[in-house]
Amino acid sequence: MPRKNRPYLFYDTTRALCSTCLLTIDAKIIIKDTNVFMDKWCPEHGMERVLISDDEKYYRQCREIYIKPPEMPQQFNTPMEYGCPYDCGLCPDHMQHSCLSIVEITDNCNLRCPVCYAESGPEKILHKPLSHIIAMLDAIVANEGVADVVQLSGGEPTLHPDFWTILDEARARPIKHIMINTNGIRIAKDPEFVQRLSSYGNGIEIYLQFDSFSSKALQDLRGADLTAIRQDAIKVLNHFNISTTLVVTVKRDVNDHELGDIIQFGLTQPCVRGVTIQPVQQAGRVDGFTSKEHRLTLSEVRRKIVEQSHLFSFEDLVPVPCNPDTLAMAYALKIDNQIQPLTRFLSPEILLEGEKNTIVFERDINIKTKIFQLFSTNHSPESQANCLSELMCCLPKIDSPDLNYANVFRVLIVQFMDAVNMDIRALKKSCIHIAQADGKLIPFESYNIFYRDPQRLQLKTIQQRLKPNQDSELIYVSQ
Repeated sequence: MPRKNRPYLFYDTTRALCSTCLLTIDAKIIIKDTNVFMDKWCPEHGMERVLISDDEKYYRQCREIYIKPPEMPQQFNTPMEYGCPYDCGLCPDHMQHSCLSIVEITDNCNLRCPVCYAESGPEKILHKPLSHIIAMLDAIVANEGVADVVQLSGGEPTLHPDFWTILDEARARPIKHIMINTNGIRIAKDPEFVQRLSSYGNGIEIYLQFDSFSSKALQDLRGADLTAIRQDAIKVLNHFNISTTLVVTVKRDVNDHELGDIIQFGLTQPCVRGVTIQPVQQAGRVDGFTSKEHRLTLSEVRRKIVEQSHLFSFEDLVPVPCNPDTLAMAYALKIDNQIQPLTRFLSPEILLEGEKNTIVFERDINIKTKIFQLFSTNHSPESQANCLSELMCCLPKIDSPDLNYANVFRVLIVQFMDAVNMDIRALKKSCIHIAQADGKLIPFESYNIFYRDPQRLQLKTIQQRLKPNQDSELIYVSQ
């Protein structure tokens, strides 16, 4: 009698979270047709199958090609005691330093977004004390030495009564690039605020919510029609020439059909340096979010960009080597009102499989190094522009002018994992961390699941279950 085969390919094993009890559990990665699933099994709550990619080829590239050695922080901040993700952060088991460090300076906000991971709102009036914020900035510098990108966030950070003092404190430290994560309301309504912001010169960037051109979609995602606010904000940012990234929280069947239009709009705005797209996650306040109906995988977002943008190809949107499971990136150049996609010249075939226009990429360690430097969030946007200048002189078919940040247009897909699709392997390579006043830097995903109030109570319950006697030796290891 012939043996019966399972109807899928068994690809790998990992650790995951039970989305019910939040304990770490065994999981396997399987490939069925062109889809990649994570099959999880919890002894208490049974089986759970989660789609993590609808593109087998792309998933294999992430796992087999776009990888690089881990880059460690200058110090670790917590011991290894309970195991990942219950020891954040950063513990010695973590495999990536802080490419982007977030400082949440307030819980207060002038919106109450239905998809707010921090559950901020007008009803929350607490601003973080200045002393705590300074401690957060110092924690980042202690870990990084020279920090590349620090983002002031909230809530709505522009509402903090000490906003300018906080910005001055950040500028006084060895931080290359400061982002301000904002809904744009104050920027649209207070030109004097933006004028003062422009006086800080280079190294300041606005990280502007820009989810949709549709009133209906904005009501769904933000609880308000912000179409006029967003246009007014862009107008004043263009006037003062302040570098801006448009940030799109994308939800299936709400605004996922607009990605191409938003990218095209960004390309026409002098102040816009790129678009960051973040599929909605099951964290914080998720009104109207149903995981199976509204979740999008990174590979689905990538496909929609290619189908809608008419600029980028699949070869342009490639994994970011520092954490390829959750980050993808594309570059284009804006030169003399012309747009030139760049990433297609850096495809895996060029990098790994042989000769291209007399350049044997796989034998040129300098070019490989420059490629990995370029596709990393490990430095400021200005230094990425410099890296582009260095790399382009090595590439065929592209004339390499003197570039600055205004010539660079970047599309970044950031898929923040939640308890449903958490892959502990990817969490260990998280490079987006939230700073704490006690000196810790906690990966964004684990912070939202375990380390916000009141989630900390559930974390304590899990820790007590794992080690009821609390008598084991703490483990620190060398970098």
